[in-house]
Amino acid sequence: METGLRPIEIHNLKVKDIDLEQRLIYPTTKKHGIERPPLKISKQLQKMLAKYTATKEQNEIVFPQTTAQYGKNFRHLRNKLAKKLQDPTLKNIRLYDFRHYFCTKKLQDLPTYNVMRLMGHKRLETTQRYMHYLDMTEKEWKSAEAKTKEEAVKLIDEGYEYVTDIDGTKLFRKRK
Repeated sequence: METGLRPIEIHNLKVKDIDLEQRLIYPTTKKHGIERPPLKISKQLQKMLAKYTATKEQNEIVFPQTTAQYGKNFRHLRNKLAKKLQDPTLKNIRLYDFRHYFCTKKLQDLPTYNVMRLMGHKRLETTQRYMHYLDMTEKEWKSAEAKTKEEAVKLIDEGYEYVTDIDGTKLFRKRK
């Protein structure tokens, strides 16, 4: 939930991919995505990973299960929790929903392009699919337009994100 990693990326994570001092994870992107920047982790996750990896070698895989085992273990724990809390709706949560949650939360605070890079998506459209989960009313956004490359670069540097192109004019927006 903190990193938005795919199960296959978790499976391939090695001890050397985790910088506990800086609280960063360096994921290896899968599914032909783009290279991802380091992902910041919380102090709580840092402590858990430090304890879990303390006896492992640098080239050792952190979680040596198969991706199918991740799913099976997740469903087992999820169903156990649903039973304990007497809440059958918890059984609707899928392992991949944590990745979707990560993306949606990041879209609230960051430009779409930055989120695309964090997710390892190759295409902006893939990231934009998550935007329907957000309440994006006109009142929350400031709009701008660019007719030249220089104007577009300036808007991006100011935190605007590209939305669309209409009649040769590029439209951008950022949260107020």
